[in-house]
Amino acid sequence: MTRPRIRTAPDRALWRAARLAALTDAPDAFTRGLADWYRGGEEEWMSRLERAGTFNVVAVGARDERPVGLVRGVPQGAGIAQVRSLWVCSTVRGQGLGDRLLALVAGWAQRSGARTLTLAVLPGNVHALALYERNGFVRTGRTGDPLPSGTREHVMAKPLR
Repeated sequence: MTRPRIRTAPDRALWRAARLAALTDAPDAFTRGLADWYRGGEEEWMSRLERAGTFNVVAVGARDERPVGLVRGVPQGAGIAQVRSLWVCSTVRGQGLGDRLLALVAGWAQRSGARTLTLAVLPGNVHALALYERNGFVRTGRTGDPLPSGTREHVMAKPLR
C-alpha cells in the first residue's frame, strides 16, 4: 500500500526524486521533459514546492519510501484551483492511487474556498482522461496554449460542492 504525504519546503530531496521519477517513468505525460529539468528547470520546479498557497503531495511505497506518485494543487483565484503534475508510477497503476491523489487535491481546494477544480491533459493520454472522467472532470471545450509540438492540452473542470 502506498502512502500519500503532504510535502513542504523541507522535503526538497523527496520532491526532486519524485519529479525525476515522474519525468523518467512517463515522459509523454508532461509538457516539459527530463531534458528541461537539466537545462535549468530544476530550480524552477523546486521553487514550486515553496510557493505560497500550493498543495504538494508525494506518495511513497510502503516498503522502500521511494516515490510512486505526485500531484500539486495550485490556487488560480476567483474560486478556481488547478491540478498539476499528477503522476502515478507505472508499477502501481490500477491500484487507486490516482483517485486518492485527486481526492486529496479536491479536499484541499474545497478547504481553500475553491468552487471549481481544473486541469489540463495532453491529447492522446487516454489513461489520464479516463482517470479524470471517472473522478468527475469534464472537458470544457477550451484548450491550453500551443505546445512546441503544435498540439494543445485539453482543459477539464470539476465543480466542487
